[in-house]
Amino acid sequence: MSQTINMLMINLALLTPVFSLLFSTTNRKWEIAYVARLIGLLSALAIWVCTMLNVDINHAFSLINFTGLTSTVFLLVHFIGFIVLNYARRNFELDPNNQRFLQWFLITLFSVMVTVVSNHLLLLWLGWVSISICLHQLLMFYPQRYRAALAAHKKFIFARTAEILLGIAFLIIYAEHGTGFIDRIFVSYPLQSLSINLHIAAILIANVVLIKCAQLPLHGWLIQVVESPTPVSALLHAGIINMGGMLLLMFAPLFSQSLPAQALVVIVASTSAVMAALVMMTITSVKVRLAWSTIAQMGLMLVECALGLYTLALLHLLAHSIYKAYAFLTAGEAVNQHVLQQQLQVSTTKFDWMIALAVTLSTLSAAIYYGWVSAPYSPWVLLAGTAAVLLANRNVCLKPIAAIVPIIALIAFYVALKVGISTLLPNMQHDYYWQSDLLVSVLFVGLFIAYFALFEMKHKALRRRVLPLLNAGFYLDEWSTRFTLRIWPISLPKKQAKFKIEQELKNEISNQA
Repeated sequence: MSQTINMLMINLALLTPVFSLLFSTTNRKWEIAYVARLIGLLSALAIWVCTMLNVDINHAFSLINFTGLTSTVFLLVHFIGFIVLNYARRNFELDPNNQRFLQWFLITLFSVMVTVVSNHLLLLWLGWVSISICLHQLLMFYPQRYRAALAAHKKFIFARTAEILLGIAFLIIYAEHGTGFIDRIFVSYPLQSLSINLHIAAILIANVVLIKCAQLPLHGWLIQVVESPTPVSALLHAGIINMGGMLLLMFAPLFSQSLPAQALVVIVASTSAVMAALVMMTITSVKVRLAWSTIAQMGLMLVECALGLYTLALLHLLAHSIYKAYAFLTAGEAVNQHVLQQQLQVSTTKFDWMIALAVTLSTLSAAIYYGWVSAPYSPWVLLAGTAAVLLANRNVCLKPIAAIVPIIALIAFYVALKVGISTLLPNMQHDYYWQSDLLVSVLFVGLFIAYFALFEMKHKALRRRVLPLLNAGFYLDEWSTRFTLRIWPISLPKKQAKFKIEQELKNEISNQA
């Protein structure tokens, strides 16, 4: 393929948001942005196909590198951006500030694209900073909302901290390897041993990832940004927050050789995943529940990276992005879906749970005995627990075939996807540490025991003590909020402002009537 065609594809895929930005003040701005997004999506698809066919398109620009990983995530960003833009076009149709939203949305999307395909440490860092600054403008789209302003302020502090840590890590890597080009840095990996400086760089990157993915206790801002417009929440949860996992996958050759960095991620991310999953079950607000779900899913994805399951982590990243975009954009249908679930829900008995546990535990034991599964075993523990819950709630003792067949089909579908995605990542050496696997397994078992005791057995004394703590998120965000406001105090809008505006609108409507 000629260099001219390669340059045309890359320019169309990268610069369509900039082109749309030039027309963001015209009356046809949404139509132009929609067409430009469609052209960019098709160009990204063409780049992905070329990458899968091993067609070399990287010689066009040295600062950009399309690999199986980057081209796939690049296509995902285009797809999410196209879907969210189509929704925002209707959502902001009558909003007088729709031009401001469109402009910052396009700049944010462009920043994410550049960051994903960056092949230089400086360009990657600049893109990382740009994403955060642009996202801050979207989070503050309604500056009169107390929770939105508080969340944006906390996010601003955490983001600046992460950017400083990432910049230091990149300076260390540059000093150690003598180049800023990422493909040249990792061509010599795996190294025989990491230097102290590279271990420090890996630990710094691990901290950046944990902050970016809103892991506990720095998670409160993600819960509170539900005050922002729905398209912003969809873009944040479906694309931007996944950048932490993307960074870890990009620097997996370094991360996989640093045991301290892996231990840090395992401890923090696994604890966050379990605690967030439990908290999520007590939340009634649809968007807040989705936010807690994102924290849990991000924690699980980071644990997969720390255990060396990079293919599974990439699959998790892709699936979570698509699901969260759909979940937030259809949040308005949540009431109808909840009513339908209540109508279809059937009560489970102790016998259902005994049969479900017997089936899953015996199957898992047989799979381990015959060597069908291999270490690490903690993901299989999670899978077995999830299967037990599904089997029990589908009345396995009354309808065994109807309960088991969908789960088998789901596992087969997952295996097929995992095998297909494995071609997108290079083979990386990652040592197995049974201590990390055991810790994660114990936490997963504890998660299912807590779920059974609190939500199935409904132990009154335990629920009376634990449920308020869970619903409050163990009050971790309150401590985080006090700490951040003490470091950088700001004047926040009054909490009553939103309700005052709503009351004025109601009074005006009643006067007109």
